[in-house]
Amino acid sequence: MSRLVKKAPSLCTDLPLDNTDICNKLRLLWQLLRSCFGPTGRLKQVHNNIGGHVVTTSTSSVLLPAITSSQPFINLIKTSILNHVSRFSDCGLFAAILCLSLIEQAKQSGLRGNVTIGVNKHLLGLCTSYLQQEDCGCKVKLDFCSSHNLIRLAHSIISSKPACVLTEPEALHISRLAVQAFLLTVPCNSPENLHSNPLRTVLFSASLAGDLPELGDGIIEVHPGVDTDAQILDQLLELGKQVVKDEVKLFVCQKVIHPVLQQYLRSHGIIVIERLGITLMEPLTQLTGAQPVATLQSTIPAKAYGKVMDLSIRQFGSKTMLHLHPPGESAICTMILCHRNETMLSELKVVCQKIEHVLRLTLREPAALLGGGCTETHLAAYIRHKSVNEVTETVQALRCSQTEYLLAVEGFCRSLESVVTALEHDGGNSLIDLTHAHHWTRPADVMEEHMEESLGLCGCGLVQASPDKKWTYLNTKYPQFSPAPLTRDTTVEPSVLDSFTAKVNGLQVAVETANLALDVRYVIQDMN
Repeated sequence: MSRLVKKAPSLCTDLPLDNTDICNKLRLLWQLLRSCFGPTGRLKQVHNNIGGHVVTTSTSSVLLPAITSSQPFINLIKTSILNHVSRFSDCGLFAAILCLSLIEQAKQSGLRGNVTIGVNKHLLGLCTSYLQQEDCGCKVKLDFCSSHNLIRLAHSIISSKPACVLTEPEALHISRLAVQAFLLTVPCNSPENLHSNPLRTVLFSASLAGDLPELGDGIIEVHPGVDTDAQILDQLLELGKQVVKDEVKLFVCQKVIHPVLQQYLRSHGIIVIERLGITLMEPLTQLTGAQPVATLQSTIPAKAYGKVMDLSIRQFGSKTMLHLHPPGESAICTMILCHRNETMLSELKVVCQKIEHVLRLTLREPAALLGGGCTETHLAAYIRHKSVNEVTETVQALRCSQTEYLLAVEGFCRSLESVVTALEHDGGNSLIDLTHAHHWTRPADVMEEHMEESLGLCGCGLVQASPDKKWTYLNTKYPQFSPAPLTRDTTVEPSVLDSFTAKVNGLQVAVETANLALDVRYVIQDMN
């Protein structure tokens, strides 16, 4: 008999952004994510307080799911960022840091929530429309006739993840391999040189171990005095006879295959693979075109067979692998990764999956944004200049005062700049040049009077320091100006690029999530 326990009342928190505990947790999350950001970001080791696996990472797709919170308001923001990461893979930390910075700037400004929300929406529209323009000063077109910018895009992603622990030559090598693997999955007009005799393949998802509980759906008639094991084995061998008759050359099973059936198949020259595992079933189905057979109770239909063009044995270190070649043009390409330990390998796998997804996005929008913080500083300067020039008509549309509008604009631009300052972890200073509005870093050990000689190139690597340029520190007041367009020297290319699609969506998610958080009046939490 169960005890009746009185139901606890729900906990209601009004105006969550006025709650000290929630604000402290938001601040802590902001500091934690900022410390992970960029190529020199600090790694985080996350460990559940009741034990289990230790996660070492600086990647948002791994870090955010590992961080748990009992506060629904925090989880609302986290879930929104993770949804962006699941759809676009990249720019998760960018979106999270910008979102939390916008919330913090709104609180510090003291503006009414509806004013901040309205201005944020307006400025988001200005940013996205500018980024979509052909003459946008921080956008780079990607040409698929050359792989250079694709490799730079891949290299920018992999070099921003220090948990991969790669030397510069290793990072460049992986970047080239990732781009090569991606390009091999993009169909081209010229036909491949195909072998005339593809190898017929069959794929089983049912166990062929011969155990009664694993035979799947169907009826087996068992007569008195008959050996059940022998009867099942006979049925397995009948299956073997059918695939031999149908000229199958590759026999694959997700689970276990009975040793006698294996011997029979191999004696007829059939390559047998067992214990494939559920993870590889879907890719193999795509590669071969086979339909997994889920039972051995009936004959294999002709439409269930797939094919591979060829297969070969490949040696990778201590591992021997079977390389299957797809028939015709295929969207499947295999990339083998290895590393010095499991933690580094795990991070490298995540990063390579991210690179593949980001490169896939370039097929839809063949463009990239300047990396190294230059897009954010450029956008901040553009927004400040445009907002001041159009202030009269904008405040009428938004129904706020000129002072309120300009204060909200400054908070928005400072939030963009706070993402840039998060790239520096070694005591250096972040600057913006007053010509092109690119980001620059002054190392901590360089005196201000020697700053010009130490700056070299901007964050994206496109602009060279020169005596005629002027700089100012980020998050300080500077006169608004329109960023001058660059005279594009075709011999000079940016060394750091960001995904256009992922960053534009990350910007939208950050602003919309911040606005949602600013608009929350009550949080009701079920305590049972």
